[in-house]
Amino acid sequence: MAKILVVDDEQVLVKGIKFNLEHEGYQVEVGYDGEQAVELAREGSFDLILLDVMMPKIDGLQACMRIREFSNVPVIILTAKGEDTDKIMGFECGADDYITKPFNLLELKARVRALLRRSGAAEHRRGDSMLEAGHIRLDPGGRAAWRDGVPVELTAKEFDLMELLLRNPGRVYSRENLLNVVWGYEYIGDYRTVDVHVRRLREKLELDPASPEFIRTKWGVGYYLAKI
Repeated sequence: MAKILVVDDEQVLVKGIKFNLEHEGYQVEVGYDGEQAVELAREGSFDLILLDVMMPKIDGLQACMRIREFSNVPVIILTAKGEDTDKIMGFECGADDYITKPFNLLELKARVRALLRRSGAAEHRRGDSMLEAGHIRLDPGGRAAWRDGVPVELTAKEFDLMELLLRNPGRVYSRENLLNVVWGYEYIGDYRTVDVHVRRLREKLELDPASPEFIRTKWGVGYYLAKI
């Protein structure tokens, strides 16, 4: 049974989300401000966190950044803001997905299922061998990554994206392809989401992010893993 943390200062909304997720069979804990979100995430072993942006004490984006200091648990940002800049900011802070208020609870449950499936599927593939490209190394079974032998912390989506590229060296993926394959559904007009994640992967895994050796751009097309 997956364990989910829901944090939002709108108590009626939290109650509704909790009821619906528990009805799906999930174990749910709740919080009502950003500091509580960080404390609960640190103390508990969660499979996914739903985190509102506008909250007391510290906002959801700050809370997400603090959680990323000690955990790679998948995070879905709940936000009343729909502008592209706010969505990109969420990804910059380490979020794996976002959903804009007001939202349909069926859509929320679908995104929760999709993210849990993608973040958890590889954890149980014990037979998966290591994936390597030069100094970059990934362990699909343990969801672990290294750069030049040094452990690197990747978010769920960063790991899924890098695993896809490593499994298909030389294949060029358009932004739309990557959104559909890695995220599992289409972000209308949000292709920059892919750019943000690719940039973060280069910063974490390439020895020289400004001149990437492996995570390459095919200008006007998309991204691919170089065969070197």
